[in-house]
Amino acid sequence: FAEHLKKYEDVFTFPIDHLWESNFGYYLTLHPLLRAPSERTEAVGEVISSLSGELIPGIRNELYPVSSSFGAPAYLSLERAAAPYFGIRAYAIHMNGYVERGDEKLMWVAKRSHAKTTYPGKLDHLVAGGLPHGISCRENLVKECKEEAGIPLSISSRAVPVGALSYLDIDGYRLERDVLFCYDLKLPDDFTPTNEDGEVESFMLMPMSQV
Repeated sequence: FAEHLKKYEDVFTFPIDHLWESNFGYYLTLHPLLRAPSERTEAVGEVISSLSGELIPGIRNELYPVSSSFGAPAYLSLERAAAPYFGIRAYAIHMNGYVERGDEKLMWVAKRSHAKTTYPGKLDHLVAGGLPHGISCRENLVKECKEEAGIPLSISSRAVPVGALSYLDIDGYRLERDVLFCYDLKLPDDFTPTNEDGEVESFMLMPMSQV
């Protein structure tokens, strides 16, 4: 992927690698004249726009922060679809929604829309969404609950954080290093989710033994 960036000499530089001893003999960094986060965001954003389409499909016009760790100041903000091409760590919230009927626990499972760029038609958590720049996990959870499953604030505010999962996936030019902040939400027995943003095709209420 880095080879496609070499022509953008006012945005990226490729110093010789004397430290990491990579197979390529160089590493990628931003041009030193891009000093402010806003300048970096704009410059890299223009590159991504020119590479969108076949190389970087599914542009979302949603920015992810690029930082040394979660909550640290952002070095720049990057188009969500481009995050795995640059190998940055991305964050998301995922929520299990369940109901209890006597001694039985059942979970609402979403089926992703076939129009989705990633994992179309696959099963998913009841609510899941990437964490954009400038919004907290709790704020994002409330937003995604309403958009993806029609869950009002009076219910979504009861969601309980239960931990985080991380994973690494390499696929062609893509290097995904994602962290998923996980929540559980006990739903009213008579609640039925309804999608409002077109990203979910359907919902199924499944016994835990089948999940």
